[in-house]
Order: sequence, then C-alpha cells, then structure tokens
Amino acid sequence: MAYQRGREQFRKFEVALDILTGFFSIFPRRFRQHLFEFFRDTNGKKGLAVRYALLKTLAKKCGTNVSVYPGVYIFHPGNLTVGDNVSIHPMCYFECGQDESQGLTIGDDVSIAHGVTLMTTTHLYSDPTKPIKDQGIEEKRIVIVNCSWIGAKATILCGKTVGKGCIVGANSVVTHSLEAMGIYAGAPAHKIGDRSQ
Repeated sequence: MAYQRGREQFRKFEVALDILTGFFSIFPRRFRQHLFEFFRDTNGKKGLAVRYALLKTLAKKCGTNVSVYPGVYIFHPGNLTVGDNVSIHPMCYFECGQDESQGLTIGDDVSIAHGVTLMTTTHLYSDPTKPIKDQGIEEKRIVIVNCSWIGAKATILCGKTVGKGCIVGANSVVTHSLEAMGIYAGAPAHKIGDRSQ
C-alpha cells in the first residue's frame, strides 16, 4: 500500500471536519477551551480531528490540515495564527501571550517536532531591588515563516523570527532572529549551514 501524506488523508475527511468545527463553534468560547484541554491527550485520528476542529474555533486563524498531536499545551490560542499543512508533535508548549498585538504566527508547511517550546513572553528584571516575579512581563511576537522545520526540544524565545525554510536543530535555543534557508543549532543557536547552497 502506498504511503499517504497527511494532506491527502485530510482531504478525505475535510467535509466532516468542517461540520465538526461548525458544531463546536456554537458553544461558548470558555467551554471550547475546556474541551480542547480535555481532549489534549486523546490518541489516534479522533484526537487529531477534535483538536483540529476546536483549534479552528479558538485560534485567531487556523489553516487547513493542521495536526496537533497528544500532549500539546497551547496557552491563549486566541493570539495564535497557524497556516496550512502544519504539524505540531507531542509535548510541545506554546505560550501565545495575552497581548493581541503580539502573539505567535506559524506559516504554511511548518513541521514542529516533539517537545518544542515557543515563548512569546519574558520576565522583566531591570530593577535589582525588586524580586523578578514582581516586575511584570514583556510580550513580543514570534514568527515562524513558511517551510521551516523546528527540531525536537528546541526553544524559541519571544520577539524572534525564524526565516523561510530554516532548520532549527534539536535542543537549540533561538535567542535572535534567523535568516531564511539557514541551518541553526546550539544554545544559543548559531548558523552551521545554508540550505540554498
């Protein structure tokens, strides 16, 4: 039997998923958020379908064929924009922030491996006389541009852009914006190659 990519499988169920999305959209937002959390660890196609349909109703924008695998935590999904053909693998942690002008943007054809952390917030710490926890937080947008691959357990910090077609190696920590088509690894992440050559 020939291997089918996720997008081919998605097309088979697209109408049913649209119906399920419409059904969920009639409920209050807070209830839909609770459902999204309730089905966080549900395995198989049922879990993928329910999380996708709910995310369509919760996110600022959610494209087609978005796979959210079990164990993914997405906080403040109202500030999340996701393109088409995106896979978010198990145990990821996304903090999308509460500032509507910031948030998290993921482009088309992006693969996010398991255990990735995306943090649009950071603690303020400029006053040495006050505990850090009492100094508030700052929010800055994260943008992951089309056709990028974020490796397992990588962390991307607030205010950073991952350029088109980038590869971010496993366990990397992105502390500055990354150029398109670059290959990055390390903590902090640094360029180790170029996909355009």
